[in-house]
Amino acid sequence: MSLSPDTVRTDGPAPAGAPDPAASVPAPHEPPPERMGTRRWCILAVLCAAQFMAALDFSIVSVALPTIGDDLGFQLSHLQWVITAFALPSGGFLLLFSRAGDLYGRRKWFLIGLALFTVTSLAGGLAQDPLPLLAARVGQGLATAMIVPTGMALITTSFPEGPLRNKALGINGALLSLGFTAGVILGGVITESLNWRWTMFINVPFGILAVIVTVLLVAESRNAEKGTLDVPGAVTVSGGLLAVIYGVTTADRSGWADPVVLGSLAAGAALLAVFVRVESRSASPLVPLRVLTRRTVGWGNFAGLVTFSMITSVVFLMTMYMHQVMAYNPLQIGLCFAALGGAMIVAGPLVPRLVRTWGPGGTLAAGLLVQTAGTLLLLLLGTEGGLALLLVGTGVAGWGHMMAVVSYTIAATSGLSNALQGAASGLATTAQLVGLTIGTPVVGAIATGRIAALEATSVVVKEATVSGVHLGIAAIAVFLVAGVLTTALLLRGPRTVPVPAPAGQDA
Repeated sequence: MSLSPDTVRTDGPAPAGAPDPAASVPAPHEPPPERMGTRRWCILAVLCAAQFMAALDFSIVSVALPTIGDDLGFQLSHLQWVITAFALPSGGFLLLFSRAGDLYGRRKWFLIGLALFTVTSLAGGLAQDPLPLLAARVGQGLATAMIVPTGMALITTSFPEGPLRNKALGINGALLSLGFTAGVILGGVITESLNWRWTMFINVPFGILAVIVTVLLVAESRNAEKGTLDVPGAVTVSGGLLAVIYGVTTADRSGWADPVVLGSLAAGAALLAVFVRVESRSASPLVPLRVLTRRTVGWGNFAGLVTFSMITSVVFLMTMYMHQVMAYNPLQIGLCFAALGGAMIVAGPLVPRLVRTWGPGGTLAAGLLVQTAGTLLLLLLGTEGGLALLLVGTGVAGWGHMMAVVSYTIAATSGLSNALQGAASGLATTAQLVGLTIGTPVVGAIATGRIAALEATSVVVKEATVSGVHLGIAAIAVFLVAGVLTTALLLRGPRTVPVPAPAGQDA
C-alpha cells in the first residue's frame, strides 16, 4: 500500500533511520485573519452613510439661513432656531434611544429613525412658513438621536473587536465628522446653484434606499436580558442635556449673563447630577455606572467633546473671516473647506494602523496635538487674506481631528461586552453631537465680543474681525491643550486595544 506524503503510518514503528512520520505532519497554524467581505462592506456602507447624512443635516442649512429667512419670512433674531430646533432633540435624546435600541432592537430603532428622517426632510423642503420648517427640524433631530447611536452600536456588534472593528470605526468616524464639514460645503453649493429646499430634499431618495438595504442586509441586534426602560433616568438625562444645550445655544444671542441662560445651565447641571444618582440605584439603568465610571469611557468621551466642539469653532471663525475679510460668497466659503474635509477622508482609514502601534490613548493625544498645531497656524492670518495658509491650517487641524475622533471612539467602546455597546455608543455619540452644538456659541461669544468692543472704538471692520478671530483661535488652542494633557495623563495604558470581556461579563 502506498502512502501519500500527508499520511501518518499507524501499523507499526517506523523503520530505523527513517524520519518520524509525526514530525512530517504540518504544525497547526493560526487561522487567517477575518476579512470584511462584500456583505460586511455593504452593511458598513449603509450604517455609515446614514450617520453621515444625519451629521450633514446639522450644518447644511447654516450657510443658507439668510436665504431661508427671506423666503419664509423669519425674523433675523429667530433664524438661529433653524439650527437649535435640530440640535436640542438630537443631543438630548441620544441616550434614551440608544437604550431603547438595546432593549427592543437596534435595527428596529435605526429603521424608525431612517423613516422619520426621510419624512421630516420632505416636510422641511415643502415648508412655506417658519413653524412647519421648525417642526420638521425637530423631527430630523429626533431621527438623528435614533440613527446615530443605534447605527454605531450595530457596527460594534456586527464587527468583532480588533482590526475589523477598528477599521469600521475609522471609516464611520471619518464620515460622521466629515458630515458636519460637508454640510457647510454642500449647503453653499446647493443654495447658490439650486435652492435651499434641496438641502432637505437631498435626504429623501437616500432615506428610502437606506431603509431597503437595512431590511435586506442588517441583522437585528438586542440585549439578551429582559430589562425595562429606566424612565426616571431617561427623564433626568434628557431634561439635563436639553437644558444645557438650550442654555449654551441661547447664550450666543442673549449673552452669558442672561437669567434664562444661567437658569437653563443650572437646571441642566442639577438634572444631570440627579441622573447619576438615579443610575446608581436603578435595577435596569439607562447607562450602568460601570460604564460611566470606566476611565476609557469617561476621559475618552471628554476628549471627543473637546475635538468636536473645537473643530466646529474653527469652521465658524474661518467662515466669519472669509466673509468679513476676504469678501467670499457662500459658494466660495463652502469650497474653501475642501482641504478640511479632504484631510478627514484620507486620515480616517489610516488611523486604525496608528492605534495598533500607539494604542487608543497615545493616538488620541497625538491627534489633539496635531489639531492644536493646525489651529495655531491660523493665528498667522491677517487683514490681507491668506487662502493658502487657511487651507493648510484647516487641513492639518482636520487631520488631527480625525485621529482624535477614531481613537476616542475605539477607546470608548473597546473592552465592553455586546450588552454594553448600546450604552457606550450612546455616550460616544452624545459627546459628538453635544460638542458640535456647544463649541460655536462658546468660542463665538469670545470672538464676537472682541469684535464688538473694537468696532465700538471705531476700529476698521477688517482689523476688528481679525483680532476677534485671533482671540477665538487662542481660546480653541487652550481647550485643545487641556484635552491633550488630560488624555496623556489619564488614558495611559497598554499599547494595544483591550481584549473583549468574556461572555457573561461586562468588563
